[in-house]
Parts: sequence; structure tokens; C-alpha cells
Amino acid sequence: MINVLFVCRGNICRSPMAEALFRYLVKKENLTNQIAVDSAATSLWQIGFPPHEGTLDILKKYKISSDRLIGRQLKRKDFWKFDYIIGMDESNLKNIYRITGKPNHPKIIRLLDLTKYRKDIPDPFYTGDFDETYRLISVGCRALLNKIRSEQNL
Repeated sequence: MINVLFVCRGNICRSPMAEALFRYLVKKENLTNQIAVDSAATSLWQIGFPPHEGTLDILKKYKISSDRLIGRQLKRKDFWKFDYIIGMDESNLKNIYRITGKPNHPKIIRLLDLTKYRKDIPDPFYTGDFDETYRLISVGCRALLNKIRSEQNL
């Protein structure tokens, strides 16, 4: 099983959106028996909470399930469990490196570095623009799935 973890600051906006969308793409490609998906936060603020209403609204708009999305914190042991650890922005990457104790490890990737954009995904908790966040996450998730398919011969 290939394990993918999406990480953002609070695990209520970007990373659960990416988790749900990536799970949707994996299911659409009939890869659910080969790829598992989760998400986590680098902070403690929203542990145990469901995603932000804006995230839930955008997932509903695109008919993507939000089942099983509950905020949790990234743990050091997650480094060993997951094959791909995907941060939403540069700050997330620094916190992932700190928490896992694995700075600059190749399995830790900023999502949009897999695309032509090569930038941070803005946090809609602050910007309010869940549509733009979804658009960028969608592009990144499709690129990530292509990367995994290529690297894992799927």
C-alpha cells in the first residue's frame, strides 16, 4: 500500500480538501487498493474538529465526499508510515521537517512544486478564497497522482 499524507497548518482547510480530492481521484482511477490517503496539521489548534465550512462547501459543490475528515496533528512516527508527505506551503514544510526530524527529505514535498506554479497554496482561512485554493489543489493532486503512478508503476 502506498500511503499519502497531506499537511497544512490547522488540518481544517487545505489538507482535508486535498485528502478528499485525492481520495476521489484515487477511487476514480480504481487505485483504492493501492493508495491510502490521510491529512494532518502542524499545529494543535483544530485537533478533533471537522473541516472548515468553506472546505465542506467546496467539496459538496464538486460532489466529493467529506466523510472521515477530522483534524489531527502530524506525529514524528508519520514519517515512517507515509511514502509521500505533502505540504501546502513553505511554512508547512519547515514545520514538517521539525516535527519529523527529517529536514529536506525527498518524500516531503510542497504540492505545487509538482506543477508549473511552484508556489504556496494560499490558506483560505485567511484569504476566504476557497475556489482558488480548490483550483490549485486540484492541479497539484493530479500532478501528484501522475508522479505516484510513474514512480510506483501503477
